[in-house]
Amino acid sequence: MIRAGDTIENPITGERLVFRKTSRETGGQAVVIETFVQPNGFVAAAHVHPSQEERFEVLRGSVGFKIGRKKLVAGPGQRITVPAGTPHKFWNAGDDEAHFVCEVRPALQFESLLETMFALATDGKTNRKGMPNPLRLAVIANAHFDTVQLPFPPAMLQRVALALGSPLGKLCGYDPIYVPALESAAATASA
Repeated sequence: MIRAGDTIENPITGERLVFRKTSRETGGQAVVIETFVQPNGFVAAAHVHPSQEERFEVLRGSVGFKIGRKKLVAGPGQRITVPAGTPHKFWNAGDDEAHFVCEVRPALQFESLLETMFALATDGKTNRKGMPNPLRLAVIANAHFDTVQLPFPPAMLQRVALALGSPLGKLCGYDPIYVPALESAAATASA
């Protein structure tokens, strides 16, 4: 479980996150994350938060955004708000590390999703874009559907695909939350 001050890294996407306020600390109202993105770093995929607003405040560097159909680059001091239901993605648009604060409201399962996706990337269980295999992704996406969806196809078609793919992924042994082997072994040893 993520706590304030915890740091996670994604070696594939070049992101490092430091949790400043967690869901538990805000009563589920928000997650506040300090984000560092290496040159050529990016968020794994364009996505939509159906019922969450995402706010960005750039502290250092240049961050490229695609919000809906609009592309822009934000620099230090600029704030960007992505309304709930709006497709978006971001990337480091400069030659130096980008640094921004990201606030997601309400929190929902955002922390769990990030922790799972970053751990999979760290353990080499994603492709070069930071995405796990389709059956594992179906299990994760089905469990986090209220938190994040793809911009296309429409949500109803995604639901149908996940209703088929998620049970197959579970039969393959995939869970909606990924616990790295080291953590799993440590928990078993301490029990």
